[in-house]
Amino acid sequence: MARKGKRYRELEKRVDRDQLYTAEAAASLVKELATAKFDETIEAHFRLGIDPRKSDQTVRGTVALPHGTGKSVRVVAITQGDKVAEAQGAGADEVGGADLIQRILDGWMDFDAVVATPDMMAQVGSKLGRVLGPRGLLPNPKAGTVGPNIGDIVGALKAGQIEFRADKTGVVHAPIGKASFDAEKLAENFTALRSAVEAAKPDAARGQYVRTVHLTSTMGPSVRVAL
Repeated sequence: MARKGKRYRELEKRVDRDQLYTAEAAASLVKELATAKFDETIEAHFRLGIDPRKSDQTVRGTVALPHGTGKSVRVVAITQGDKVAEAQGAGADEVGGADLIQRILDGWMDFDAVVATPDMMAQVGSKLGRVLGPRGLLPNPKAGTVGPNIGDIVGALKAGQIEFRADKTGVVHAPIGKASFDAEKLAENFTALRSAVEAAKPDAARGQYVRTVHLTSTMGPSVRVAL
């Protein structure tokens, strides 16, 4: 493990490791600890009581953060017919069908999210699965990125909808905003995310579901949130 720098160790001293902070107090402290020269992302980390090796204990979902993430999301919409205008009207950055699929195959990756209408998924899956899948960008109904109402899907992503999923260690990592956000807005985003994570509890999960929750900034130490 890399040795922590002097700056990080000094910041760490300001966190009481024996205290469980309320969401707003944790957000306020994490903001204070975000002292980098850029607007750090604030993330929430949920350690869950699941066995991620079992298919019936996967945790995945979407949530609309009331105050967005603070990041401008570039959305690509793969569709055709009258849905092209619908996606464009909702603010999609790029819209197309087979031509857009080919452009991505040729190496263009200047986007943050890909959405599609069901009639395009056969092409998307067969041609882009190996390109977008490993990057977590392949459109999927469970992630809310496939559906006939393409305008609504694009609009939700632009407004701050995010996808979350538990990793192979059973931890969900997700952004809840930027250090420049008010602590109250960060806390409200966190509350929305927490509710969504709790609602995604698998039926097969046993015992305590949410074990620990921490907030942290890109370059700062973590702060534990009271459950």
